Amino acid sequence: MDRLSEMEAFVSVVEQGGFTNAASKMGISKSAISKHVSGLETRLGVRLLNRTTRRVSPTELGLSYYDRAITILADARAADEMITAMQDIPKGALRISAPVDLGNNQLSRAVSAFLQKYPDVSVNMTLDDTYVELIADGFDMAIRIGQLVDSSLRARKLSETSTRFIASQQYLDLNGTPQTIDDLANHHLLHYSNLSTGNSWNIVAPSGEERHIRAVGRLTVNNGGSLLKAAESSLGIARLPLFIIEDAMTEGRVVPILENLPEQRLSIHAIYPAGKFIQPTLRAFIDFLVEYFRET
Repeated sequence: MDRLSEMEAFVSVVEQGGFTNAASKMGISKSAISKHVSGLETRLGVRLLNRTTRRVSPTELGLSYYDRAITILADARAADEMITAMQDIPKGALRISAPVDLGNNQLSRAVSAFLQKYPDVSVNMTLDDTYVELIADGFDMAIRIGQLVDSSLRARKLSETSTRFIASQQYLDLNGTPQTIDDLANHHLLHYSNLSTGNSWNIVAPSGEERHIRAVGRLTVNNGGSLLKAAESSLGIARLPLFIIEDAMTEGRVVPILENLPEQRLSIHAIYPAGKFIQPTLRAFIDFLVEYFRET
């Protein structure tokens, strides 16, 4: 006999207070309910229900079994719902948050391609370099670059980028080109304020040692594009992800420095609320982003 059917019949009897009401609730005969419960008690070798002519109530062991059974049945329903949802065609609205520069570059093109593929989906994308409160602010998903700090959320890695130290050639001609990490102390540093490391740059030396350099300089701002423009204007040295500065380097508006240092990678993640399963539209979007970043 099906264990889940036995369990469901037993739970229904406890919750409905009797076999007749349980049968009505489940849409099966009273004799079928009684057969399920009797089969369960026989298999377990215990009495789970006290039966009288006036009422039915769980025994002490029955109460313990009931507590576990409702959890198991809820998990089983969630599993069924997950499979059903995964077969649905993506549709409806998604609200996502992303860093400004990533959004203006790769992500906007990815969203456009996704919407062309799924015409029944709409996307409300907020570009903001501050870390939003995903659930409190009503977002389905956010994109984070760098180290993840909120363990209450689920995350899926989309891609990686690397950082470079850059400055304009004019700045270097006037101030000299730093050759070592220690040389940075004698330069104007342009700092990205949303780093999880606060007011310092964590830099890996050629020896593999991690160095911490205080990076409060002439300009601190919470947007990478603004820091790039400041570097182009010869205000100092910036450390930025490659996807922000690669065009400027190619065009000679800034030049890379300290290229002898080990490459430091930054992971790009999609984060979303934890739960038993992910809604099909969001799942489709994240799957699409993984493939998009892999190809581009």
